[in-house]
Amino acid sequence: MKEIELKYGCNPGQKPAKLYMKGGEDLPLEVLNGTPGYINFLDALNAWQLVRELKETTGLAAATSFKHVSPTSAAVGVKLGEKLKKAYFADDVQGLDDSPVACAYARARGTDRLCSFGDFIALSDECDEVTARLISREVSDGIIAPSYSKKAFDILKEKKKGNYAIVKIDPSYEPAEREEKQVFGVTFSQKRNNALCNAAWFENVVTKEKSIPPEKLIDLKVALVTLKYTQSNSVVFAYDSQAIGVGAGQQSRIHCTRLAGSKADTWFLRQYDRVLSLPFKEELTRVQKDNVIDAFINETEEDVTESGIWEKYFTSRPSPLTAEEKRAYLSSIKGVSLASDAFFPFSDNVVRAVKSGVRFIAEPGGSVRDQEVIDKCDELGVVMVFTGQRLFHH
Repeated sequence: MKEIELKYGCNPGQKPAKLYMKGGEDLPLEVLNGTPGYINFLDALNAWQLVRELKETTGLAAATSFKHVSPTSAAVGVKLGEKLKKAYFADDVQGLDDSPVACAYARARGTDRLCSFGDFIALSDECDEVTARLISREVSDGIIAPSYSKKAFDILKEKKKGNYAIVKIDPSYEPAEREEKQVFGVTFSQKRNNALCNAAWFENVVTKEKSIPPEKLIDLKVALVTLKYTQSNSVVFAYDSQAIGVGAGQQSRIHCTRLAGSKADTWFLRQYDRVLSLPFKEELTRVQKDNVIDAFINETEEDVTESGIWEKYFTSRPSPLTAEEKRAYLSSIKGVSLASDAFFPFSDNVVRAVKSGVRFIAEPGGSVRDQEVIDKCDELGVVMVFTGQRLFHH
């Protein structure tokens, strides 16, 4: 494929639109099924870079769920515990434990199920049958992967009445050193950000506490690589080999931390026994359950425990999840990792992070208030490493 004509650009009024290589070479991808759009391809190409780097960095199969050019989560292929399987509606999936790529996808898709609705998926490895069966029951726009087993492809091509976007990427493709884009007719050119997360990023531990266990090092790598392909400003919380809270595209660093922290809190609360045992009516879909769980945890637009409302969702009325109950449960959470794409300008970010169980932080350093931030980490028992790598992505 040298060129792909697209239905339109970002919006229906932006026509014509197409995908092509500036030098006239063949595209490094092939559309196997469906008709991906402009935004689909933006998601696909960013998502592919993320999972490729995550596998290179950790040595583990990786997956990500993308929406509007930022990941909702990313994860590596570590087996899921029983509570996590249940929280992700994956406890009935045969063969899940035997497929690292399926484990990575289940984690990435399940982290923030509201934001993953209608996502674009990327896998670092071949899409196998187990992964395809997981994908087949979720609302998704498409997938990019280096290859597909025959059974997986046959399953996926049935989605969206046969129009599910299935893209195959050449895993050996390397883009040019310099990249360009246009804004308002003006061409921007820069060296591509090909800095790869490696051991040197973790050498400068600036706090009194120095020890970073191997599993927490994986979490920090997941967070940092996820940041690299998240619209800035961004902060990512990670735990148990996956990103559990992505705060993307905020103008203020503290708002990134608050957003990511609130998503991390929700992730933990989804595994709380009272949430896992909510008495849902059998006819509710997974999407409906996602919305109800979010409302139950976060007290959103609808009080799902209120008389006249709970009857729509439950076989019996659950008692509300109180603020005190949530605080008590979340206060037991420890060992969360956090990464920031730029330095923390104030120590309030550390204070907010610790409220969501953060014990390990990776950030570039370079603020005039670095010592203030380090002192707060020392006060709260947090390990902080200065990576020296800013990871803005626009």
